[in-house]
Amino acid sequence: TAELVEFIGPEKDVPAPDVNTNEQIMAWMMDTYSMHMRQTVTAVVTGKPINMGGSRGRREATGRGIMIVCDEAVKQLGLSPASSRVIVQGFGNVGSNAARLMAKAGYKVIGIAELKGGIYNKNGIDTEALWEYSERTGAIQGFPDADQADDAELLTSECEILIPAATENQITSRNASRIKCRILAEGANGPTTAAADEILADKGVFVIPDILCNAGGVTTSYFEWVQDRQGYFWKESVVNEELAELMKTAFEDVVRYAKTHNVNNRIAAYMLAIDRVAYTIRQRGFYA
Repeated sequence: TAELVEFIGPEKDVPAPDVNTNEQIMAWMMDTYSMHMRQTVTAVVTGKPINMGGSRGRREATGRGIMIVCDEAVKQLGLSPASSRVIVQGFGNVGSNAARLMAKAGYKVIGIAELKGGIYNKNGIDTEALWEYSERTGAIQGFPDADQADDAELLTSECEILIPAATENQITSRNASRIKCRILAEGANGPTTAAADEILADKGVFVIPDILCNAGGVTTSYFEWVQDRQGYFWKESVVNEELAELMKTAFEDVVRYAKTHNVNNRIAAYMLAIDRVAYTIRQRGFYA
C-alpha cells in the first residue's frame, strides 16, 4: 500500500523482523515496496530469505550476539562456560538460538521457561533434541529428558546466567530480590523494570542491558543492508566474524564507561550512545 511505501521509504528506518514476523513477511514487504517503485529494491527491509537478498547468519544473529557478550561477561567475573549454568526464558527464535549456541560453546543449559510452563534438568538439557521436539510438537512441555517446572520459579532458580528472551517486564520489584543469577543477559527488549534494575544493582548482579545484549540481530540486519546495497553477499563465517568483533568492542566500551563513571552497565550504555551522537553532531558542522 501507499502507507507501507511511505513507512519504509529510503529516508526512513529500515524494518527488520521481530515478534510475529518472519522471513516470509519481510519478503512480502520488500515485494510490495518494489512493486510501487517499479523495480526490485532488496535493501528496503532486512531479515529476508537468503535467495531474496537476505544475509547468511541473520536468523541466528540475535542469539549469537547474546552468546558473544555472555562469553565476555564470564571472563569479567572469573567464570568459564563450563562452570556456568544457564536458564533461558523463551524458546522462540532468540531464546532457542541462544540456548543451542551456548550449549555448543560448553555452557550448561539447565532450564527453559515459557508461558505455558518450563522444563528443568540440573545435569543439562540437550538443546538440539529440545529444538527438534519443539519443531515437531509446537511446544517444549512434555520433553522427555527434563522435568516439568513452573516458568516463574525458573526465573528465580540458581544459575550463573539468566537470559530473559521473551517479552518485556518479566523481572520486576516482585521477583528481583529473589533472582539468584550472577549475570542477567537481556535477550528481550525491556525485560527488567526500572525498580527491579535498582534491586539487581544492589545485589551485585552483572546486567548486560538489552540495547547491547540483543544487538546482534539489528547489527546483522545492517550487514544485510550493506550486502544488498553493494550486490555482493558474504560467507556466513564472515558475517559471524564481523558480528563478534562489533559485539566484543561494544561490550568493552560499555564496561569501561561503567567503571570510569561509576554507574551500572545500562546507564553506561545510554551515556556512551548519547556521547557518540553529541560528538558527531559537533563534528559535523553548522547545520546538524
